[in-house]
Amino acid sequence: MIDFNEKKGFIIDMDGVMYHGNRVLEGAVDFINWLQEKDKKYLFLTNSSEKTPQELRQKLLRMGLDVPSEHFYTSALATARFLAAQKEECSAYVIGEAGLLNALYDQGITMNDVNPDYVVVGEGKSYSFETLTKAVNLVKKGARLIGANTDISGPIENGIAPACGALVAPIEVATGKKAYFCGKPNPLMMRTGLSILGCHAGEAVVVGDRMDTDIVAGTESGADTVLVLSGVTDMETVRKYAYQPTVIFDGVGDIVKAAEGK
Repeated sequence: MIDFNEKKGFIIDMDGVMYHGNRVLEGAVDFINWLQEKDKKYLFLTNSSEKTPQELRQKLLRMGLDVPSEHFYTSALATARFLAAQKEECSAYVIGEAGLLNALYDQGITMNDVNPDYVVVGEGKSYSFETLTKAVNLVKKGARLIGANTDISGPIENGIAPACGALVAPIEVATGKKAYFCGKPNPLMMRTGLSILGCHAGEAVVVGDRMDTDIVAGTESGADTVLVLSGVTDMETVRKYAYQPTVIFDGVGDIVKAAEGK
């Protein structure tokens, strides 16, 4: 068991942990209230690349959760930061939404559909056969392939939706080139999250619903991990992995109960 009262920082996934689509999950409000009342450092570290931190704040507000925008860090921000560090004044052909485009613009990365340095893929409605074909041919010409995250699918209100990993796969198959993914479980993203919180891994807890992103990222960083079964993972899936979470709960509300000794 984890002593949640002693932990200084919480790194938390969003989809399948706090909400499904536009439906807030049971215990999410209690969990946010507990973090804020106990003055815990917390950061929503999400592999979703579609929305900006401001848009994520508004999404939670509509669900009754008041979280300032500085408490969000996305795979779009991680991707933009990585590209800017790799090559100054680089350009990219981007398949994605406002969250990814804004993050790239903010890092000085320009859009280029002729001879870009990178082809960058995130989630979004702009994905089509036309954009897929364009991306394939640009990669064949030498652009390096970047994916915002490795997630194959994500939970929605009525099931699952294909996510970035699934959208990048056809480009990899058609070109024979492997993408570099910037989101979880990339250790660069986890280190950035801990740096934003100002915590060492031993002082932090990683909370998520995925074994292959959240839990492995926390485990490899040296943090305690909480797997919640409110998202895409069930107990049968958990048993397939060599690594295991520190604690398994039905949802984030159980963290509050454990902290209060209930």
